[in-house]
Amino acid sequence: MSSHRHIVLPWVVRRTRLPSLVLRCVACPSERASTGSGKFRVNANGKLLSVWLLVICVGCERTSKVSVYERVPVRSLSAELLAGYTANSSELVVDALFDPLIARRNRFELDWDGCWELVAAPVPDDPWPVQIEVTFEDPVPVRPDWLIAHELGLSRKEVARRVKIDIPLKRKTKADFSFVLV
Repeated sequence: MSSHRHIVLPWVVRRTRLPSLVLRCVACPSERASTGSGKFRVNANGKLLSVWLLVICVGCERTSKVSVYERVPVRSLSAELLAGYTANSSELVVDALFDPLIARRNRFELDWDGCWELVAAPVPDDPWPVQIEVTFEDPVPVRPDWLIAHELGLSRKEVARRVKIDIPLKRKTKADFSFVLV
């Protein structure tokens, strides 16, 4: 009986820039907004605090607010967190954009077109089979069949035939996965 080893290759999906927001503008027909340079507005009203992420319409450049916290007690936010919002922390901009509760509450989705890249180890011609582990640095929604076909130069039909995978090939995912190429 021969010892059969296969290679495990890493692929990483990572963000190249922040995605735009799919968000209807109140002033023009545009449905896209960006975070621009990433600014927050912090407003204290007595003992209550509101924090908004400012977004800019890509059509008319009107500034709108995405609610991060709305009228919460001042003491409910740590001094460190409050200082981060006041200093326009880029980490907190990312946290706010990627928070599904904030997105749902403010009725926006993220448009990832042109905002990410795949960093992939090259697949050798031999030996087979090859296992590939795909990890996500950010929650970029991708269809596994498209990602694999694009990177390996295969048709999606060929991907369906040559790939062994435990998740649906045609359904977008943001979660790490692995597959075996045979």
